[in-house]
Amino acid sequence: MHRSFLDTLPAPASGDDFAQVRRLVDAGRTKMVVLDDDPTGTQTVHGVDVLADWSAPSLAAALADPRPCFFVLTNTRSLPAAEAAARVRAIAANLSAAGAATGVDFTVASRSDSTLRGHFAVELEELERGLGRPIDGKIVIPAFFEGGRYTVGNVHYVADGERLVPAAETEFARDGTFGYRHSNLAEWIEEKTGGAARAEDVAAIDLATLRRPDGADEVRRQLLALPKGAFLVVNAAAYPDLEVFVHGLLQAEAEGRRYLFRTAASFIRVRAGIEPRPLLTASEISGPGNGGGLVVVGSYVGRTTVQLESVLGLTSAAGIELVVDRLAEPASRAHETARVSAAAWGAMRAGRHAVVFTSRGLESAVGRAGDLGAGRVVSASLAEIVRAIPARPRFLVAKGGITSSDVATGGLGMHRARVLGQAAPGVPVWRMGPETRFPGLNYVVWPGNVGAPDALRDFIAALA
Repeated sequence: MHRSFLDTLPAPASGDDFAQVRRLVDAGRTKMVVLDDDPTGTQTVHGVDVLADWSAPSLAAALADPRPCFFVLTNTRSLPAAEAAARVRAIAANLSAAGAATGVDFTVASRSDSTLRGHFAVELEELERGLGRPIDGKIVIPAFFEGGRYTVGNVHYVADGERLVPAAETEFARDGTFGYRHSNLAEWIEEKTGGAARAEDVAAIDLATLRRPDGADEVRRQLLALPKGAFLVVNAAAYPDLEVFVHGLLQAEAEGRRYLFRTAASFIRVRAGIEPRPLLTASEISGPGNGGGLVVVGSYVGRTTVQLESVLGLTSAAGIELVVDRLAEPASRAHETARVSAAAWGAMRAGRHAVVFTSRGLESAVGRAGDLGAGRVVSASLAEIVRAIPARPRFLVAKGGITSSDVATGGLGMHRARVLGQAAPGVPVWRMGPETRFPGLNYVVWPGNVGAPDALRDFIAALA
């Protein structure tokens, strides 16, 4: 389907819904807590914190902070289902304790991949169990406009150039761990819950509702009528759709309803009442000095490989391949990470930008790309390489969700960071905290599946 299909839909609402959202957020004083299964969910917000420490005292401090939301970096997409469940359950229990200690009311969103990968069913189950409070419904909103992800007629689409491709027909649906067969979200929910939730029982808010003059009131009515604990899919093809939905949602929440959310990033900004801001400029991201920057590429998806090839065409870039086959044994792994970190540091000292990337083959001695065990070995090796760089890079870009999480926590020692904004649409920038190896470093978290073929190259050229 051509992207122009979106222009044939009824016009989005043009009312004051977002102003009403901001008013209701301020009046309700309910904190939005976002459990992010990799670091890329901060790709629409600014001025909020990301925590890699989910102890009850840390969560209590974040709840007491006046900002409208905060993120907890769970990194559960890198874990097997049982480990992911245990982590979410522990975070939910700590969050419940922190809420009781502070008296701060909160709502929870499980932010995950806009191409539908992740531990969907088990994370919502453990959240509900760990929070220990009644849930009136589970709301699914994977739309992410900055990345070209739209939900229309309950079908989730992924933009590929000017084409809109049903999600189940993309490479993401063939993921070795999180693959799926259905693009219709009601059918996808049935698939992912193993039939526990039937497609015919999944409710939906359609675009016709969201684009009528009384859309927010109708959303409120449908939410109040939702059978207790049922799943609800929200269609959305533009930000005004989410603004109308959240306006109605906040009215329902004001009447005592509580919901859990499984969403992509666009919903988070609207639900938190955060105004959009312009993209950060190169001078706001790049640090001082004449030394080189560091780019770490772990994502293996096709879009990342195309962007990597473009970056390596820059004369200022020094490509350094991490040979994944050499990571299978401890001795060869130590030798390989030492070789790559030395080469990267040498390039940076010479004023070039070190581009460390994993070998692109899908099969290796550590396993198949996409397998969680192989991913952990590779990602930990990349963090080890960053940890061995002896001095602050001019800038640091990590490409891929698991990669950017492990580089932040294992490579830089991050416990808490502040989201400054976005370097490009859907690409967040964090400022590292004082506990890290390079305090105040601006860290660019570039999702594997975001950006045009030359987007990363153009960004690095601008920083240079």
